Amino acid sequence: MKRPLRPDEVKIWAVVAGTIHPRPGRALPVSPPDTPPTPPQPAGALRTGGPSAPVPGPVPHPPAPAPERPPEGLEPRRRQRLIRERDPIEARIDLHGMTQDVARAALHGFLRRAHADGVRSVLVITGRGTRGDGVLRRYTPEWLADPQVRSIVAGVSTADRRHGGEGALYVALKRRRLDSL
Repeated sequence: MKRPLRPDEVKIWAVVAGTIHPRPGRALPVSPPDTPPTPPQPAGALRTGGPSAPVPGPVPHPPAPAPERPPEGLEPRRRQRLIRERDPIEARIDLHGMTQDVARAALHGFLRRAHADGVRSVLVITGRGTRGDGVLRRYTPEWLADPQVRSIVAGVSTADRRHGGEGALYVALKRRRLDSL
């Protein structure tokens, strides 16, 4: 059974709730039903001490870091050459049946080895999942954006139907630099 909030807890909650801003398109959070509604106060009017106590104001938050963006798509002509098999798919990896952690490690290791061998294009088979929303299919573009492999990935595109369609990706690798030999 929940107990009602004490008056000092209500004041603390009001301070905390005053610092919360809803996401764009979302409504303000609703207070719990067993809590007596607190009268609205103008911003900065709540004081915790005597008359000379500082007024708590909104705490500035540092901007959130930009999320890693997945690599850009392949150039259209390069994708067409891969589909028509004029440019060979030099290596393949099948992630079916792997857990997320194992699949991510296998993908990163595979891409680093392929890049070290001078491979320029690979096929990553993720599968589509049982309802077309497989976990590996969803997370593979994020894994390709990781800083560990981002420096060697030139582009990513959904594979053609004959190579796996929605359940596979063409991954173009950058040329190996001569000074890294």
